[in-house]
Amino acid sequence: MNKKATNYVRYQFGDTEFEVPDRYTNLEAKGFGAQGTVWEFKLMKLVNHKNIIGLLNAFTPQRTLEEFQDVYLVMELMDANLCQVIQMDLDHERMSYLLYQMLCGIKHLHSAGIIHRDLKPSNIVVKSDCTLKILDFGLARTAGTTFMMTPYVVTRYYRAPEVILGMGYKENVDIWSVGCIMGEMIRGGVLFPGTDHIDQWNKIIEQLGTPSQSFMARLQPTVRNYVENRPRYTGYPFDRLFPDVLFPTDSNEHNRLKASQARDLLSRMLVVDPEHRISVDQALVHSYINVWYDESEVNAPAPGPYDHSVDEREHTVEQWKELIYQEVMEYEARNNLADGEGAPR
Repeated sequence: MNKKATNYVRYQFGDTEFEVPDRYTNLEAKGFGAQGTVWEFKLMKLVNHKNIIGLLNAFTPQRTLEEFQDVYLVMELMDANLCQVIQMDLDHERMSYLLYQMLCGIKHLHSAGIIHRDLKPSNIVVKSDCTLKILDFGLARTAGTTFMMTPYVVTRYYRAPEVILGMGYKENVDIWSVGCIMGEMIRGGVLFPGTDHIDQWNKIIEQLGTPSQSFMARLQPTVRNYVENRPRYTGYPFDRLFPDVLFPTDSNEHNRLKASQARDLLSRMLVVDPEHRISVDQALVHSYINVWYDESEVNAPAPGPYDHSVDEREHTVEQWKELIYQEVMEYEARNNLADGEGAPR
């Protein structure tokens, strides 16, 4: 499924008029894109948290399945993505608060058994007041789902070791990605810029060290043979990987917001073996994060139940197309009924 960057539609939401770029087009082009659209749309209708991007509306200009080509997802307007923020000089308050909001959003997803799987700076957006929201759920899946749980998820630089090595994975795969993002905030550059999945693995172990034999024992035999025959690395202590000079000056307002606490959190997220990696709940009560702790944000009501039967079945592109069309028609009908108006055009 292709994304167009040149075609726009004028759209009215309440009293505001604005132009919306085509979000998804040409459903026949790629079946995987069609799958991602179904999953993203389904999930966005379920989630309701201040740190998850809100779906304002969804519609199609085509009125029959035969004509159906385009889906427009209208989302909240934000000011920038985290790629731009990373280049700024962040103090501990801002860095900690951004991470807290990421973790709150992830907690909301995990509370429904949903794993984002593609957390990266370009999928995290912010406003000028430091409000943060997570977006792009095309690769999100429910925990335990086997369909499409492949290594080809998560942009390579933020890809956890268990994904690179084709192991099973669980919710804290997202925590590795948050660790990579945090490290990038501190260093100002990508932590593990691998050119392919093998180079990615090498970049990780060169810095963090070769994992333990208990980790190796859980690998598939062919993968274990490769990993065990790589040069062994002891890795570096985190105070060498992230020395004090890279951090902002310690906070005067919050005595726990300082380099040593930030580094401790990072060392618990960037753990090669997921069995020993911190969970989102543990991260939220870490001293570098919990200065912002708000029960209503951390433990907001979970998303509605997600029917992941669609994740478990193979579909043709035409079947995916029909699923998307049905979802959009139902959404339009429900919203128009609630508003007492016809479909916006």
